[in-house]
Amino acid sequence: METSKAALLLAAIVCTTVSGSDIMESYAKTGGAWLTAINKRMYSTNTVEECAAKCDAETSFTCRSFMYVEKDQECWTAGANSKTETVLRRTSAALYEKQDFLLECVNGIGKNYRGTKSRTKSGKTCQRWNAKFPHKPNFTPDNEPKADLESNFCRNPDDDAGGPWCYTTDPDTRWEHCNVPSCTEDCIHCNGEDYRGKVSITESGVACQRWDSQEPHNHGYNPNTLPQKYLENNYCRNPDGDPKPWCFTTNPNKRWEFCSIPRCTSETPTVAPETTCATGEGSAYRGTIAVTESGKTCQSWSTQSPHQHNRSPENYACKGLDNNYCRNPDNERKPWCYTTDPDTRWEYCSVPTCGDAPGPDEPVIPTEEDDCYEGDGSSYRGVTSETISGKKCQAWASMSPHRHGKTPQQYPTADLRRNLCRNPDGDRAPWCYTTDPSVRWEFCNLEKCSSSPVESTPTTEPTTPENPSTQDPIQRDCKVGNGANYRGSTSITIMGVTCQAWSAQSPHQHNSFTPESHPDKGLDGNSCRNPDNDVNGPWCYTTDRNKKWDYCQIPDCAGATCGTPATKPKRCYGRIVGGCVAKAHSWPWQISLRTNSGIHFCGGTLIHPQWVLTAAHCLERSRRPSSYMVILGSHRERSLETSAQQRALEKLVLGPNGADIALLKLQRPAVINDKVLPACLPEKDYVVPSGTECYVTGWGETQGTGGEGVLKETGFPVIENKICNRPSYLNGRVKDHEMCAGNIDGGTDSCQGDSGGPLVCHAHNKFILQGVTSWGLGCANAMKPGVYARVSKFVDWIDRTIKAN
Repeated sequence: METSKAALLLAAIVCTTVSGSDIMESYAKTGGAWLTAINKRMYSTNTVEECAAKCDAETSFTCRSFMYVEKDQECWTAGANSKTETVLRRTSAALYEKQDFLLECVNGIGKNYRGTKSRTKSGKTCQRWNAKFPHKPNFTPDNEPKADLESNFCRNPDDDAGGPWCYTTDPDTRWEHCNVPSCTEDCIHCNGEDYRGKVSITESGVACQRWDSQEPHNHGYNPNTLPQKYLENNYCRNPDGDPKPWCFTTNPNKRWEFCSIPRCTSETPTVAPETTCATGEGSAYRGTIAVTESGKTCQSWSTQSPHQHNRSPENYACKGLDNNYCRNPDNERKPWCYTTDPDTRWEYCSVPTCGDAPGPDEPVIPTEEDDCYEGDGSSYRGVTSETISGKKCQAWASMSPHRHGKTPQQYPTADLRRNLCRNPDGDRAPWCYTTDPSVRWEFCNLEKCSSSPVESTPTTEPTTPENPSTQDPIQRDCKVGNGANYRGSTSITIMGVTCQAWSAQSPHQHNSFTPESHPDKGLDGNSCRNPDNDVNGPWCYTTDRNKKWDYCQIPDCAGATCGTPATKPKRCYGRIVGGCVAKAHSWPWQISLRTNSGIHFCGGTLIHPQWVLTAAHCLERSRRPSSYMVILGSHRERSLETSAQQRALEKLVLGPNGADIALLKLQRPAVINDKVLPACLPEKDYVVPSGTECYVTGWGETQGTGGEGVLKETGFPVIENKICNRPSYLNGRVKDHEMCAGNIDGGTDSCQGDSGGPLVCHAHNKFILQGVTSWGLGCANAMKPGVYARVSKFVDWIDRTIKAN
């Protein structure tokens, strides 16, 4: 049957018209990344979609990725990707990689396999396709230009039914198939921490709960805050180092359960390279130390006596659980082992740290200076670990999700400990790699020490995270967040160069950002703006012919908002026994709950000028408001400063359903100033992600560690309830409306006298009240973290109570 010319024309239109979103679906984006590829070409394009089209049409080489700089309208196509070349940091650049070239598995017979496997099934190294020794190949890059026969990667140029293969470097073996797993084979390697399949049913046949849902079970494994864990939909995953993938279930009576996923047979488990010292958490340590820190002999991993456990070589196939050597199979703080002492289940081991890297036991005791930086921040040694857009920093010793060369070993004087913001390479400010796989790095949420805060009038009106200030930031010459709504008059870059008008095309031509293309972005005149939502803030094209664009120095809008103390806290964190003495008035929401005779016995948190949140068990001695008083604005427990404010109580309101939380109404509002300020309340039902750094404060029992009579602080990580309820920890005692935080091996904790006090976590440049100190099994005992009332579960109750009274 003859096809009409009209039909052919329609078909041609359908085939050649590809929407921008469709063409970008085949690429994986990483912001702030630049590839050091030898084969690359530069084009000028108006959009990222045009750049993608250039990559698809590249004829000079096989285009595996491209880089696009939107502000410069520069498009660089490249014949490599992050699997084969070094990735560098570059401001405002984004790396787009063809996903086909990132796959390390095959579909069908692997005709289109473009991964980087270069060993055969028997472990032989592949010969390069363009080499003639030791074997003269029949398939070469010249005679098979579309087969991607580059380097020595396994390929399938002849449609072999056995899948990808290669010529080998063994003179006695001409060629051999490669051990490339199937993309459709739903199985796990090791303990399934890298499992990305789509099984979503538990071992007993119950459907999994979506990871982004808090119903029917609340949890701290939020996909938005743990992007490196790939917590997609309701698929089984292993984000916490368990023996195999699991999920929360849709059964309200069964919180979580393992999933039934077979072990892969197509590829032997990858064993970590042997190291005799610890880097980071020491997961790659394969030395022979078999004694704990206290001198106890380690129990063999393959035995169940004297301690029964599931950290067996069978459950953790790739973790090197040989004999009784110290190992870290489950993402603990450092290598450990079960002990042969029946009274001591497990202990950490003293494994030497590789090179000059800071060890995990080194405490972080910040200096007395504010958390700001001088110059370019190369000397910054503060404790901020959050980027300007609110992303959590990746640990410097970690290679996940981003591989890099800025390690503690390579930069021994840069203090690259944990995931703290630093500037090891002399950039313009402290920065870090992020835990978001799609954003390689960002500058940190820090200001220069010389920056003077914007003056503002203190207010006694309640503030909330949603309404931090009643003054419109558009009318002030300062920015909120990344300054996307900034409409101030500053028109000079950070280097002092005058900005080019947005409507001008001289000295720099540009089409991406003009008053016509972005009419709602305030691009009239030459004032600094942020039309592309750059996380680093407002910028402009410059009048310097040698510098196309640059950022502007716009201060953050300050004000008497919740959770932003005038005196920044030390944020003492880590294995510091008993915590640190706090800087005076650096936790201005901390109150002292006292008997009417003035004796301190509990803590509390100011959340509103006239309301304090505390623990219900602090009020057991009396239900009469007249039995108590509250002291605000004091650093010392007994000799009160002139800044102290004393308030009698008007009302006590106990929490719902017997929860250990209560509200105290003051007879008259507190005066809000730089020494008395409310903490922010969290979003309703928000669950703090596991591992988040949080802080407790109080005048409680110090057990001889010093600092009696003055406010102390200590920081430690949040522990997900799933872990905290394990038999060896708190054995199912922790309820959904409670949360755990502490060091698993003890040392720091809240204690008697701290009850009712705050557990605050730092996020988006403010401190948010996430917990009320409730109970614990002793103080600072190993494997017995503190338990706190989860404030996010009571936000509606708090709001109703305040409005009704």
